[in-house]
Amino acid sequence: MAKKEKKPQEKIITLFNKDYKESELSEEQKLMINHVADLERKEKSSEFNLQQLRFGKQAFLDALKASIEKDEQQDQETK
Repeated sequence: MAKKEKKPQEKIITLFNKDYKESELSEEQKLMINHVADLERKEKSSEFNLQQLRFGKQAFLDALKASIEKDEQQDQETK
């Protein structure tokens, strides 16, 4: 018995709450879609990096505060 070959399903792209077959889009439209997708990835990456930067900054501020408080405590003990 011969196997039935499945046809590859055409990619459906949802834009502005409407579905489009990839074959219905022009090359220029496909390029714009790729740019938008890439920019969304970059946006998420930037948000992730910003979160890391803020956390790192806060860690240094906490360490600085602890260091200053330690010095102040030592100064009070020596007086």
